[in-house]
Amino acid sequence: MPDIARKIRDSFARQSLITTLGATLDTIADGTVTITAPILDLAKQQHGHGHAALTFAIADSAAGYAALTLMDAEAEVLTAEMKINLLAPASGDRLIAEGRVIKPGRRLVIVQSDVFAETDGTRRHIAIAQGTMIPV
Repeated sequence: MPDIARKIRDSFARQSLITTLGATLDTIADGTVTITAPILDLAKQQHGHGHAALTFAIADSAAGYAALTLMDAEAEVLTAEMKINLLAPASGDRLIAEGRVIKPGRRLVIVQSDVFAETDGTRRHIAIAQGTMIPV
């Protein structure tokens, strides 16, 4: 796992969108990854909540990296499809995306992310994303 974790951290650091959003890679374990992002002014929508694009970006990345934790060391991963249900506005200090593998496979990996908005240590579930990752 140390080699995969290093590979994931290096990959994460190369994502310019993620860097712009201020997101951080918090935890990496077999089949799970957690990413957090502050709700910065540059990522808010017209009502002052975090934009759905911010929610989707960290949910997709957390799920994709969760899939990568279970793949061969030389593998990379791409999102084949991803669906998101927005459950509540993304209001708070930061968002937390907890990605996990639902069903690993050689050609398709089914993944899910739960996204939470956090204010003063209190979390509220704001989104569920489910998708399919493919090794490349």
